[in-house]
Amino acid sequence: MAKRDKTPRVQDPFRAREQQTYEHPIPSREYILEYLATQGRPLTREAIGQGLELEHPDAIEGLRRRLRAMEREGQLIRNRRRAYVIVDNKELVRGRINGRADGSGQMMPETGEAPIQLQPRQMRELFHGDRVVVRVTGIDAEGKPEGELVEVLKRANRSITGRFYRESGVGFVVPESKRIHHDVIVPADAQADAESGELVVAELVAQPSVRRQPIGRIIQVLGRHVEAGMEIQVAARVHGIPVDWPDDVLEAAKRLDPEVPDQAKEGRVDLRDTPLVTIDGADARDFDDAVYCEPTPSGWKLLVAIADVSHYVQPRKPLDREANERGTSVYFPRNVVPMLPEVLSNGLCSLNPQVDRLCMVAEMQIAADGKLRRSRFYRAVMRSHARLTYEEVAAMLEGDKALRRKHQGLIPHLEHLQGVFKSLFSARKRRGAIDFETSESQIIFGEGGRVETIVPTDRNQAHRIIEECMVIANVAAARFLQRHRIGGLFRDHEGPSADRLENLKTFLAQAGLSLGGGDKPGSDDYAKLMEQVRDRPDRHLIQTIMLRSMKAAEYRPESKGHFGLALEQYAHFTSPIRRYPDLIVHRAIGHILDGGKGKDFVYSHDKLLALGEHCSMVERRADEATRDAIMSLKCEYMADRVGEEFTGVISGVTGFGLFVELDELHVDGLVHISSLENDFYRFDPIGHRLQGERGGKEYRLTDRVRVRLARVDKDERKIDFDLLAHPLNEHGEEVGGKRKDKARAKTHKAAKAEAGDKPARRGRGSRARKSGR
Repeated sequence: MAKRDKTPRVQDPFRAREQQTYEHPIPSREYILEYLATQGRPLTREAIGQGLELEHPDAIEGLRRRLRAMEREGQLIRNRRRAYVIVDNKELVRGRINGRADGSGQMMPETGEAPIQLQPRQMRELFHGDRVVVRVTGIDAEGKPEGELVEVLKRANRSITGRFYRESGVGFVVPESKRIHHDVIVPADAQADAESGELVVAELVAQPSVRRQPIGRIIQVLGRHVEAGMEIQVAARVHGIPVDWPDDVLEAAKRLDPEVPDQAKEGRVDLRDTPLVTIDGADARDFDDAVYCEPTPSGWKLLVAIADVSHYVQPRKPLDREANERGTSVYFPRNVVPMLPEVLSNGLCSLNPQVDRLCMVAEMQIAADGKLRRSRFYRAVMRSHARLTYEEVAAMLEGDKALRRKHQGLIPHLEHLQGVFKSLFSARKRRGAIDFETSESQIIFGEGGRVETIVPTDRNQAHRIIEECMVIANVAAARFLQRHRIGGLFRDHEGPSADRLENLKTFLAQAGLSLGGGDKPGSDDYAKLMEQVRDRPDRHLIQTIMLRSMKAAEYRPESKGHFGLALEQYAHFTSPIRRYPDLIVHRAIGHILDGGKGKDFVYSHDKLLALGEHCSMVERRADEATRDAIMSLKCEYMADRVGEEFTGVISGVTGFGLFVELDELHVDGLVHISSLENDFYRFDPIGHRLQGERGGKEYRLTDRVRVRLARVDKDERKIDFDLLAHPLNEHGEEVGGKRKDKARAKTHKAAKAEAGDKPARRGRGSRARKSGR
């Protein structure tokens, strides 16, 4: 019998929250972790129960279930003596696996600390995306923490999409995702008549282990080639994006009334007469934000009304579980995989014009200088007065007479929005927010769903108006969470790491430039440098390197500010239809509006930590899937243009070649290093260039070039170019005269014949390229 611990302890601060769920309240997770920390040693379940003075059988059983749940979620693990040990100390860390094509991996800690490197032998029983606990074992040759696997908490992959092959009677699937390095063994009776070389979906029957490869069975044959219209299905399958709705979610959606019931409107602020409008893209199908602005003696009153998704999607219900799993809507060029069923995303939670909708409102007082003076949040019922597009609003503000007559009642309100935008934008410039010049493209489809053309997209003033309105509403939400000391998910964007900053400064020194701020430059230092190089011909190169020096934004329960926007607090509040973190923020705000306190909020800090990591992961997953789908469509578009010549810019430099992005089309492909001039090229990762050792010729990021399309592989989503001329001036002419190049002498016909149906490139170059992409 374990000795009863007599250490003085404070009352469980989360007891009120537990009483809402349990008749015989059990200690909260936070209290259990605090107790184990004070004991300073592993304890068995019996010892924990005695130490916390639990006597009722229901409370003891509740403790058993809670401890098991904390094990599953990685808060605790049990040692060989069946005693519990706290995870997330200096040695044991939990997080998610980020796989690499070479078989190694990283464990990304939920706490946001530095990634922990895992060697290939540690990855034998892991897939990309698995949630694990690792033990930090030391520091590798590059000074990065290194670890070993302790326990797998949750498997991320239920199925694998890849190419099926059969060799010597053995069937296996080679994953399409370069982040998954395990081939999946498929027994003879589980091959579903798939032919060698076909793209298939294999359900995992057994996960990998130290001594065994994963085993699967084929559940779908997608065909030999990725046909037009399949790119979205394949991208979603490859990256594990949920597409089909579970039965309980469909049933829950069916029970929703298509119209907002009268009782749901009771107790809300009535904004139906306020001329709120939605402003979105012409092809938008869901409208989750509406805006209204009016002048005040000292500035502006701005209303940002957001669809009240939290009213319909309740915690731990089927709709919420599926929204949590998906984490985000995934927007493909001609389709979307929504986070919520269509009855919500395009219906009840879409602020469609001239219909009643429930909303959560951020009402803000903006000073004339653009500073947020005061804000308050409240639930309301609204009626959008118009569904406007960015192009329409921009045209009206520029004086389009026909549109101004059509929407004459809204013109004063749109001009007020323009006024508050100018104030907010001036504040943005003063605080030193970074405003990178980025270019995006839009794929235009013709008859039969085939790609007709690819065009650049322009951001007009209406885009900027809505962007600034959403940013200030997100700031107000973050301040609300902090003011009321309630947990939520903040959108954190930290400054550059020490190694990235050192690389950036070395590069800038080579260009005769310097970055202010010493060892901790601020966003204003970045902004000043951007302004300094605005008129330089190599400004795009400098901007690209500066952008790559910064970390990616993440969702976390602690507010660390947003480096790029130069904001001390920032949380996503404005898109709960398509982002789960926004829904969490809405629930936190609603909890306070209902009289709750931070301590009795349904989400603990640890739960928010895991949610933040999950939401960051699914955001990255969606980005990768979208890039794959777009690249498939671009390959389809370029397949008939083999042999044609294009001008473009070097968009990436690697040890195996140059990536070139074509002008206007925004299509990129590879010029392999073996096709460059007869020289040995050394890769300079800091200078972002390839330099010939004998001739001294350099190929640098953002150099302009002329290339010929040599080959398109639609299945591999790869495009190869031959380099014809480098570098080019702003008129597309080669600097220093025409260069003799064997590739230049090839005729259009010869290039077509050479491309043909050759198999994918093999050997050293092919392997290097696979790992690079």
